[in-house]
Amino acid sequence: MSKMKMKKKESDDPELIREWPLPVAATLGSAVRVKGILQEIRSRLPSTVRKSLDMQAGALTLVMPETSKTAFRATSLAISEALQDIADLPIIPREIEDILTITAAERKRWLEDGRLPSAGTRTVRLQGRARKITFHVFDPRVVEDLLDRAAVDDWREEDAAAKAENRRRAAYQAKLTRSLKKKAKRTEQNADEAVPRLSGWDEFGSDGLLR
Repeated sequence: MSKMKMKKKESDDPELIREWPLPVAATLGSAVRVKGILQEIRSRLPSTVRKSLDMQAGALTLVMPETSKTAFRATSLAISEALQDIADLPIIPREIEDILTITAAERKRWLEDGRLPSAGTRTVRLQGRARKITFHVFDPRVVEDLLDRAAVDDWREEDAAAKAENRRRAAYQAKLTRSLKKKAKRTEQNADEAVPRLSGWDEFGSDGLLR
C-alpha cells in the first residue's frame, strides 16, 4: 500500500487582526526601513507575542487567535504607543543606503568627510554571538532633506570632478618627474664630457707608476 502525503490543513479558527499603516515620514519609501521598524517594535514586545506581529504591504499587522483577546488588547496598546514617535527612530546604515540609493562605500566616504552627518552611534550584540558591533545612525529628518533636494546627485558630481582633478595632477606630477630625471641625466652626461682627459694617462697607469 503506497503512503499518501497528507497536507496540513490550515486552521479555520477565528482570528483577531489589527493593522497599523506606516506613514511615509517614518518609512521614507524604503522597504528596508519598514523591516527595521518591524524589528524595533518587536523588540519592545514580550517574546511570547513578537512573532504575532508582521508586515504586509507596508503596514504592520498583528494576528492572534480569538481566544487571546486579553493578550491582543495589551499587545495592540503597546504597538500603538511604540509607533507614536516611530518617525523619529534613528536610521541605521542599511536603511540609509536603501533610502538614498547609495553604496556602503559612498556612505562611509561621505560620513568621513562630513557631508553625511552622524546622529550618534549605536551598539548591538549580534544574534547568537557574544561580539558587539558599533555603527553610526542618522537623523530621519536630515536624511529626508537630503532625499528631497537630491543631495546625492550633487555629491557624486563633486566626487567625479575631484577624481578627475586628482588624475590630472598625478599625470602632471609624473610628467614633471620624468622631465627632471631627463634633465639630471643630461647634466651628468655633459659634466662627464667636460672633464679633460690627460694625454698618456692610461700608459702611465699601466706602467705601474701609481702603485
